[in-house]
Amino acid sequence: MAAARRLLSLLLPLAWARPGGCSDPPGGGWPSAPSAPGRSCWRPSGPARCGSARPTPTPTAKLSPPAVDVPFQEYVEELLKPQDPAQLGSDTLYFFGDNNFTEWGPLFQQYVPPPFRIPGTSPAYSFGIAGSGSGVPFHWHGPGYSEVIFGRKRWFLYPPDKTPHFHPNETTLAWLHHTYPRLPPAERPLECTLRPGEVLYFPDRWWHATLNLDTSVFISTFLG
Repeated sequence: MAAARRLLSLLLPLAWARPGGCSDPPGGGWPSAPSAPGRSCWRPSGPARCGSARPTPTPTAKLSPPAVDVPFQEYVEELLKPQDPAQLGSDTLYFFGDNNFTEWGPLFQQYVPPPFRIPGTSPAYSFGIAGSGSGVPFHWHGPGYSEVIFGRKRWFLYPPDKTPHFHPNETTLAWLHHTYPRLPPAERPLECTLRPGEVLYFPDRWWHATLNLDTSVFISTFLG
């Protein structure tokens, strides 16, 4: 819990100090709106995910599959590295989702979520930290928001009726290098790069993949 408090003191000033709009890379464009700094919610889909697992002297990271519990400090100091382009998704450890609300309470209590709601839904929050080049392969789930606190995160999105070309055990970085350049213009995804203080809304059942352009801290709000 002490580690979470120390991290909170570093991250919140960054979130408040650097709001902004969404910058679209060439060939794409997905509008997003700035919001108050805060937290968002949930899980990385695909071959590797991570979240706080159980109360310990320092927060832990639960990495799967298979599930691996490591102290949060160890994750930051030893595992938070740039993505190896040749590494499979199943061999990549990624901290996001399944956050233990006892350990991470001081962080989540300070977060101000985006001021938008879908009737009949309730928010669930998820916090993550990941190295440059890491990300989540294409997947889909319910609607929600994603906010960047530190660093930059690139998004790729397809509507529900347009399944992207990808291998489930290929990292987003490998997909970007091998598959993306060969896609005809009509088959390319919508794209957007989020910077600190920027928020993106992902609609229900939309395919999406993410790529952290820098060491990044982010929070998602899932509307279940």
